[in-house]
Amino acid sequence: MEVKRETASLETLWEIIKTLTGEHGCPWDKKQTPLTLKKYLVEEAYEAYEAIEKGIPEEVREELGDLFFLLLFILYLYERDGVFTLRDLFYFTAQKMIRRHPHVFGDEVAKTAEEVLQKWQKIKKKEGKSSSVLGNIPRSLPALQRAYRLGERASRVGFDWEKPEDVIEKIEEELQEVKKSLKTGSGLEEEVGDLLFTIANFARKAGINPEDALRKALDKFEDRFKTLEKEVEKRGLSWEKLSIKELDEIWEELKSKHGDSTNSG
Repeated sequence: MEVKRETASLETLWEIIKTLTGEHGCPWDKKQTPLTLKKYLVEEAYEAYEAIEKGIPEEVREELGDLFFLLLFILYLYERDGVFTLRDLFYFTAQKMIRRHPHVFGDEVAKTAEEVLQKWQKIKKKEGKSSSVLGNIPRSLPALQRAYRLGERASRVGFDWEKPEDVIEKIEEELQEVKKSLKTGSGLEEEVGDLLFTIANFARKAGINPEDALRKALDKFEDRFKTLEKEVEKRGLSWEKLSIKELDEIWEELKSKHGDSTNSG
């Protein structure tokens, strides 16, 4: 099968999927169902997410392509089995987008993003969706991202701190609760959860996505720890014989070499 750049389209991918799942197609693809493919959605979405963050167009194109192909694959399976068609999806999605943007496709007016969100919430209520301002944020989201989104939604009705500095007081309060639970030996998990949720809200108020911030911190820790491993090996030292104090001294040396004056953790 030959694909030309100037004629490649959605239909091209659709035909590839039909071939892959057809009588003479790929054994693996022929076995797939929406249920078996759904687990790849998060993985592909995150790969696209990271590519966009890197800002390398070629990687973005590739990862968005993978995600789009997976979505089409799942859609094709539903159409093949007579559940709904691709045209159904286009139609109902278009209808929903038009209905939820009366300030664009109708006579209503919304001059700010905040006004748009308020109208959006009212429209969703009319549609019979969740009456809560929190909406239906997926429970399967990474917990830190869900914490960020819940705080963001609650802030739409004014349930929020005025500024980041106000949240620091709450963080200190929650930290005291953690210390108290650590002493009593009860309720520690709940208090740690409250602390993490509050920190996520502090990040949001400071204009930072906590999921992104933590991921970058983890990448930095991983890179530095691997460097530490190499340094220990280079010096002919043994992990078993090194004390935590000695390891920390090497860690601080490496941080200084990289011009990082922040604490390790």
